[in-house]
Amino acid sequence: MTSTITTDQEARRKRTVMWVVSLATVGMIFDGYDLVVYGAVLSTFLNDPSHLGEVTPAVAGTLGSYALLGMMFGALLAGAFGDILGRRKVMLLSYAWFSIGMFVTALMSSTTTFGIMRFLTGLGIGALIATTGTLVTEFAPPGKKNLCSAISYSGVPLGSLLGALLAILLLESLGWRGLFMIGALPIVTLLPLAFLKMPESVPWLVARGQIDKARAISERTGVPMPESVPESEKAERVGFAGLISRGFLLSTVLVGLMSALAQFLNYYLNTWLPVLMEQVGFNTKGSLAFLLVLSGGAILGALGGSRFADRFGPKPVVATGFLIGASFIALLTLNVPLPVRLLFVAIVGFGTTGTSILIYGLVANYFPTKMRGAAVAWAAGFGRLGGVSGPLLGGLFLAAGLGVNAVFYVLAGFALLGVALTLAVPRVRRATDVHSTPVEPAVPLGAGATAVSPTT
Repeated sequence: MTSTITTDQEARRKRTVMWVVSLATVGMIFDGYDLVVYGAVLSTFLNDPSHLGEVTPAVAGTLGSYALLGMMFGALLAGAFGDILGRRKVMLLSYAWFSIGMFVTALMSSTTTFGIMRFLTGLGIGALIATTGTLVTEFAPPGKKNLCSAISYSGVPLGSLLGALLAILLLESLGWRGLFMIGALPIVTLLPLAFLKMPESVPWLVARGQIDKARAISERTGVPMPESVPESEKAERVGFAGLISRGFLLSTVLVGLMSALAQFLNYYLNTWLPVLMEQVGFNTKGSLAFLLVLSGGAILGALGGSRFADRFGPKPVVATGFLIGASFIALLTLNVPLPVRLLFVAIVGFGTTGTSILIYGLVANYFPTKMRGAAVAWAAGFGRLGGVSGPLLGGLFLAAGLGVNAVFYVLAGFALLGVALTLAVPRVRRATDVHSTPVEPAVPLGAGATAVSPTT
């Protein structure tokens, strides 16, 4: 069926995509801010018991893990309910939840209550991570789905950079409580904007049989409606039940392992890279600079890689990302000039953190609408296990006396395993692809409106 899209409809669609991607990216920036702010204020807790009581290194590590555990459970909960309740509701609830959590955390005065609030705040952040890729992918136009997903998730390393910068500038004047209250700003900024500008997903509404609502949102936003849902997709189960069904179980296991492995490399390097660089002769400030380069490489690599993913498919790009990560992690064992080492670290950032971002795009585009929210949630939630194990294994490696070069070779081996897991994912299903049709606005367009070729 051939259809046309008017210039007015295309303009409305572009505005909608811009708002959705922008709001999602800002949400991820606050996510990244939350992840780094605890590390930024940790020395305050360790050195001054007047804030939370006595905080030993062991207690500090436990408190740090609570947020990651909360994120894991929050992501899985979002997957359980997101495909049933809708993407928009879960996103709005996540913004409110983690904002309130950050504010209340700033008021705590004991390690027990602080830890509880870190876990509860993590629930909201995990739900946000799990839902963002799903919503963005369902609004992004064909040919730009991986790019839009990568832009949104690049907000995490951007937020980490912002958190580190604000900690340097404001910790002394605002204290740790002030830094945590900054993390509560979304409830008075991002949440109201999202309430007004973030619509519900049209494909999700169609998949749930809410055709009238889908048509109204399609008319208002310019996002085309699917003409029909294939019979194969109608028969598919919803949410996690669909993920463990016969046709998707292997893919579900593989993408979970891929995400966990990528997050392991991500958290390991972001936690231990400065220490490893100090052991090979760099001072503390120089070692921290490697983290900035690592984050920068992740952002640029994810954005660049997403363009290739949209053109050639995300699977070969993710596999290539893991392979590049393995190669350049191994190259860090060489005694090379500082500029070359920095370049290697930047490329490692793409092969680890950047690849973990691209995995969300792969998952969101691989699974059908009825289980897409659960699939992204599974990747995000199971991936947290890798995030938790990264810092822990780093400590065990050092305690075992493993040398720096040996550590890099082990990490390179894990990245090569990521290549194998990615290549083992079955061919992307195309049965869920549907034709879509633009919905004419209720008010006739002016005489000057012209039609353009359809983009979907």
